[in-house]
Amino acid sequence: MSTLQITLEPSRVPRVAVGILITILLFTMFMIGFDQGQLFSLVQGQEASDNMWMHEFYHDMRHAAGFPCH
Repeated sequence: MSTLQITLEPSRVPRVAVGILITILLFTMFMIGFDQGQLFSLVQGQEASDNMWMHEFYHDMRHAAGFPCH
């Protein structure tokens, strides 16, 4: 009777997945908490900062998350 031994090597996929999720989290926190038109100013210029579209879109979420905006 022979014994079969299986060796499992740790996979890198979970670390990559966690890194991607942390990057998405940080980007989302920036958009909700701190963006005052910086992202759209790359496309729209100064008008994006004047309109603060992202600020108005995420206004209630900012308050719920504890970010002051007034």
